Amino acid sequence: MQTSSDRHEYPAHWEADVVLRDGGTARVRPITADDADRLVSFYEQVSAESKYYRFFAPYPRLSAKDVHRFTHHDFVDRVGLAATVGGEFIATVRYDRINADGLPATSPADEAEVAFLVQDAHQGRGVASALLEHIAAVARERDIRRFAAEVLPANNKMIKVFTDAGYQQKRSFEDGVVRLEFDLEPTDRSLAVQRAREQRAEGRSVARLLAPGSVAVVGAGRTTGGVGRSILENLRAAGFTGRLYAVNGALQDDGALQDDEAHQDDGAPQETGAPQAKELAGVPAHRSVRDIAEPVDLAVIAVPAERVPEVVAECGEHGVQGLVVISAGYAESGPEGRERQRELVRQARTYGMRLIGPNAFGVINTSPRTRLNASLAPEMPRTGRIGLFAQSGAIGIALLSRLHRRGGGVTGVTGVSTFVSSGNRADVSGNDVLQYWYDDPDTDVALMYLESIGNPRKFTRLARRTAAAKPLVVVQGARHGGAAPQGHAVRATRLPHATVSALLRQAGVIRVDTITELVDAGLLLARQPLPAGPRVAILGNSESLGLLTYDACLAQDLRPLPPRDLTTGASAEDFRAALAHALADDACDAVVVTAIPAVGERSAADAALAEALRSASAAAPAKPVLVVHVELGGLAEALSAAAGTAPQAVPDPHAGVAVDSAPHPIRPAERAGSVAESTERVSTDVGSRLIPAYPAAERAVRALAEAVKYGQWRRGAADPGRVPEYEDIEEKSAAEQIDRLLSDADADADAGSGDEAGGLTLGPDDTAALLGRYGIDVRRALPAPTPEEAVAAAERIGYPVALKTTAPHLRHRADLGGVRLDLADEEQLRRAYAELTSLFGKPEELRPVVQGMAPRGVDTVVRAVIDPAAGAVLSFGLAGAASELLGDTAHRLIPVTDRDAASLVRSIRTAPLLFGWRGSAPADVAALEELLLRLSRLVDDHPEVVAVSLEPVVVAPRGLSVLGAAVRLAPPPARDDLGPRTLPVY
Repeated sequence: MQTSSDRHEYPAHWEADVVLRDGGTARVRPITADDADRLVSFYEQVSAESKYYRFFAPYPRLSAKDVHRFTHHDFVDRVGLAATVGGEFIATVRYDRINADGLPATSPADEAEVAFLVQDAHQGRGVASALLEHIAAVARERDIRRFAAEVLPANNKMIKVFTDAGYQQKRSFEDGVVRLEFDLEPTDRSLAVQRAREQRAEGRSVARLLAPGSVAVVGAGRTTGGVGRSILENLRAAGFTGRLYAVNGALQDDGALQDDEAHQDDGAPQETGAPQAKELAGVPAHRSVRDIAEPVDLAVIAVPAERVPEVVAECGEHGVQGLVVISAGYAESGPEGRERQRELVRQARTYGMRLIGPNAFGVINTSPRTRLNASLAPEMPRTGRIGLFAQSGAIGIALLSRLHRRGGGVTGVTGVSTFVSSGNRADVSGNDVLQYWYDDPDTDVALMYLESIGNPRKFTRLARRTAAAKPLVVVQGARHGGAAPQGHAVRATRLPHATVSALLRQAGVIRVDTITELVDAGLLLARQPLPAGPRVAILGNSESLGLLTYDACLAQDLRPLPPRDLTTGASAEDFRAALAHALADDACDAVVVTAIPAVGERSAADAALAEALRSASAAAPAKPVLVVHVELGGLAEALSAAAGTAPQAVPDPHAGVAVDSAPHPIRPAERAGSVAESTERVSTDVGSRLIPAYPAAERAVRALAEAVKYGQWRRGAADPGRVPEYEDIEEKSAAEQIDRLLSDADADADAGSGDEAGGLTLGPDDTAALLGRYGIDVRRALPAPTPEEAVAAAERIGYPVALKTTAPHLRHRADLGGVRLDLADEEQLRRAYAELTSLFGKPEELRPVVQGMAPRGVDTVVRAVIDPAAGAVLSFGLAGAASELLGDTAHRLIPVTDRDAASLVRSIRTAPLLFGWRGSAPADVAALEELLLRLSRLVDDHPEVVAVSLEPVVVAPRGLSVLGAAVRLAPPPARDDLGPRTLPVY
């Protein structure tokens, strides 16, 4: 247990797990007095050269005084952090607060001297860069704003660590030493550097799991049928190109299974047989991972949960790089299992390993360089360009099956690049796999089934970057269940699913609702180019099917051209000529071909039609082509035949015998040939352009509509817009006002008279003042507790006025009669006052106010909220039933750019009301967009502003009026996306 070394409590929140440049992990934690022996052992393993660079002189060993100084810290003015693997130090960093003369100091001095030492065996892994991020965050927390470091000129590695960090810095040279000084305030460049390092490290950590050079299956049983044995056989059948080992703890030294300890992979006793060779399923077998003489990159663990810690320790001590834990009995089983899962993650990370699972289905990599099927899928998918991620094993196998089979769904088969089933995703999550896919040259399209999103803010950021390079299609399960599946620890979000979905779409994610739609969209995006627009040509040999397709296009907001009927007697040449003509038409962005079967023998006709369609589409490669067929299995097969997408027989390099893992017959030509020939065939076919075929017009058109929207987003992403600067914004004054209001609220809370815990709802005057500092004027409303005060308020404002109730049950409810407008004089005002009080109650219940009349316009609602999981969100809709009853509200993440504001206004279904619908005067949309941008700036500049509601905002033909406003302040929720890189702890 860590203890306080000096006068401050041990800062446990500084502990963190980090991913290093090579994909391994390390633990960062404060150094304490308990670490003396570890420090000495660490120092003994550092080379003389590294010691010289650290102390500027030969320094072979640490004195007792040194050890005491480097292990005793007050965690304020003197702080030391260590990076550890397996509990031992691999690097250290420390800072000492100094004054302007470079002497030891205490607060309020805001500069510190920083120094690193990295064990030679771990240099080049990015350890120092990670430690710099963490020590800088600690320093900022302790009100240190600047670091100074003195480095020998020959110590290029350490100089590079500082210069590459992205901070503003100054460099000087004196007395043979380079002095670097840099501010610790994060900059755009330092944040970009940090995120680039995060992407490389996390992507590499997944690559180590998906492309291992050697795999050990721990828990492989003697007989077929068990989980571990099945995975071992699947690895062999797939033709894994690396070294493969079986591990079974019941093996004796001579290779036999012990009589009283014979185990299958599930740990249950099995019948004893005659002594066996040291092989299982033709694979070298060992009692323990420790007994394997060669390095092991990946261990697949399929033993009972109670035995997993022992196996993980063996793997860590042997230097295994990553784990896939198939074993169940963790968080999905209840509180005891959840704690077991947390301990599993802690143990794996202690040894620098990442893990997929527990309760995982496994991983697949179809690359000919790897051919990894470390999963329970009995068949290896065909090599292709689609990456699959599923948190559920059942959904994962369903996805693989959909992409694998012919008929009954999306006909025609496509291939998979990688597949990951994360199970309880205790460590590796969808975010990590996105980091890998972003750089993966073998993946063109990413399909994800998510049951929960552990870090929506980070997922949205990564999704936006990934979607700018390759399509990302997501279906989210359990979205209406109200809770994440057991085993998934997620951050609470107050946002409804529709809002989260809208934010994902803003990030370029193609959001679909079903597995069928996920596969439909993935097939189109993997096979065809993105459409340049929504104009769709329709042609085929069935007038009725063409009309259905036309209607489906209209329902999806596409712009279909009149269908062209080729009649039922159309030949393959007729189809080719018609498709070529449509693709050559500049008024067409995509083509949907509809086809019904001819009477009689179809195989030859199907092949001819497929060839005709491929020939025509090849001449116009910039436009997508889709086929809607009616039970044309032969056509679908012919359309996909160019890529040889039927499952193939895979030569087994371990046994030298071809294993047929395909569920369908394989052409004789595919049954022969070497691995090299198979690899060459795959690489040639991947570039071929395939035409996806769909069994229903609605499915084809829905997939096309998603491709159209994604294409529009992709083109817009090239120019995301800018966040305008407004000269009249008083950011500093607003910050001072917010600090004062929160300080007063804290004082009131201490006195027992404050607002509800954790925040402060501003009064009307403070609300108007704060918004006014950002150029948002709230139309004044004066309280009117009596008729006489209402008349006095109206005289101050000037007639005509409005009389409104502000009681919560009547606020913004003009439909209930709580608002009286256009009151031209005192008589009308008094009459309206009497009517309101007689209908709804006493004035003290109604809280009436008098407000000057605003120009007529369109009533809208603008809101901003900071969600602890998703971040700051800006919302817009029309006031009343449109947003409240129909949910017609649009959302964008803050900060909002000018392009975001424009699209936000136009993305609601009732937007035509703002643009002169049915001859009405168009509203001042430019003023509305400016309001959105100003509010976005307020919330982005001041995270203490956790909620703002502007309702109603009346947008007139010229200008707008904010008639009601509410602001809530609170200490801002913690943001881990701005701090140092860390792995999440669930």
